[in-house]
Amino acid sequence: MKRRDFSFTCGAALAASALVLPTARAQTTAPAQVQGKKPELGTDYLQLDKRAAVEAPAGKIEVVEFFWYSCPHCNAFEPTFDAWSKRVPKDVVVRRVPIAFRPDFAPQQRLFYALEAMGLLDQLHRKVFAAIHSEKQSLATGEAIVDWVAKQGVDKAKFLESFNSFSVSTKTSRATQLQNAYKVEGVPALGVGGRFYTDGSLAKSMERSLQVVEFLIAQVRSGR
Repeated sequence: MKRRDFSFTCGAALAASALVLPTARAQTTAPAQVQGKKPELGTDYLQLDKRAAVEAPAGKIEVVEFFWYSCPHCNAFEPTFDAWSKRVPKDVVVRRVPIAFRPDFAPQQRLFYALEAMGLLDQLHRKVFAAIHSEKQSLATGEAIVDWVAKQGVDKAKFLESFNSFSVSTKTSRATQLQNAYKVEGVPALGVGGRFYTDGSLAKSMERSLQVVEFLIAQVRSGR
């Protein structure tokens, strides 16, 4: 889902869990000749003019997935990315970063980081996607989010404290800064080593974007 699609979405549509909008660049299945082709700079991926910040320790290669819980493409990609993230080499660190193309995306950013702070991502991350896209629930506001989390058996007061905490506010600000540093134009999207960017539009599919990421990991590892 591209940035300009979000700009045309009114508040009511944002909250609608069945939201499906056209993308500026089609994320279709890549033809066989594209899948087997060596990734090319400017075609399959982009190199940042200025390096983005990374959180991975020295000697590790960071891969960032930019996503939005209400994005249908992110929901579809999540199982594939989750499986891929569990089999990366030991020198690769994977992290997810929720985007905010508009201020009203912030509650879902806070949701992610509050769950992270409470150690609940493994338990509830996939359930958030399911609630929005399968159960057709609206989790676009802080109130709706807090009520939903409480229904999952989480202490409401503790979650609300985390949701409104300074540390979560700081992380949401850094997430938006990182999305801007990578010049993210749509989600899902992937950043590698603070240097490279790709997405389904560039790579011709999200499945192939992971092949491009693997190529870029090798580039960073070799010092190129």
